[in-house]
Order: sequence, then structure tokens, then C-alpha cells
Amino acid sequence: MSDATPCLKVAIGSDEAAFDLKEVLIAHVRELGYAVEDFGTFNAEPVLYPDVAFEVATAIKEGRFDRGVLVCGTGIGVAISANKVPGIRAAQAHDTYSAGKARTSNDAQIVTLGARVVGPELAKEIVSTFLGKSFPGGPSAEKVAKISEYEARFSDGEA
Repeated sequence: MSDATPCLKVAIGSDEAAFDLKEVLIAHVRELGYAVEDFGTFNAEPVLYPDVAFEVATAIKEGRFDRGVLVCGTGIGVAISANKVPGIRAAQAHDTYSAGKARTSNDAQIVTLGARVVGPELAKEIVSTFLGKSFPGGPSAEKVAKISEYEARFSDGEA
């Protein structure tokens, strides 16, 4: 059951290893009724996935998009890259439980998936779950705030 607003703006990006899955997910997100923008890659030519991940994460940080979906071969590289943008929480999920918890417990704005790890049908379920959840706050709010506090300390050059 969805508890999120259907008017979400979703940014999606991938590297060449996940190009085909990204195309499937774009169609799926549109079918769910969400606005979606493709941040590339736009073909199967090699790209550096950090560039795509930074672009998606920055667009979310700037408030141009509400959520993001990033896909590479494993989902690991794009997660690491997106998490380098201050204020962004990207969570790798290869099952629906983790995707839901990424939102409800961690207030993640981006879900990352591995095209070499999950098939298209499971990927669609993961994305549906992630986009359909909101962050209720509660006991997890203090934990998310603590993450932001540590991030700010290190961003300011403190240790």
C-alpha cells in the first residue's frame, strides 16, 4: 500500500551496464503516474557512473526532484558516488523490504540497484516500494538527524 504522494518528480540514471534496466524502470515509473526525467546514459556506450550519480544526487539536493533511482552493474558504485553529495542518502536495495526501510527508517532520497543482480520484474517491485513510501519520522528521525550532524561536522573540516 502506498503512503507517498503520487506527484513525485523522479530522476533516473544509469551506466552502460544498466542501460536496458534503466529503460524498463523509466517506463514503469511513468506507468505508476510519477513524473520522471532520464539523466542518462542514453545508449550502451561506456560512461563513468560517478558522473551520472552526482548529477542525479545534485538535482535532488537542489530540490528539482523528490527522489532518484540509480542503476549500475551492482548498485554499489552509484550508491557510493551519490552519497558523496552532502545531504543525500542513497541506499542500495535488492529486495522490497530493504527498499521500503530505506524510506521509512533512513529517509533515503535515492534507491540504487544492480542490473547484474536483480531482474527487471524484481527491479520494478523494488522501485514501486521505494517510491510508494514516505518517512514518518518517529524513532528513526533522531538517527537520521545524527547522520546529518556527522556529515555537517566532516563537511566543515572537523573530525
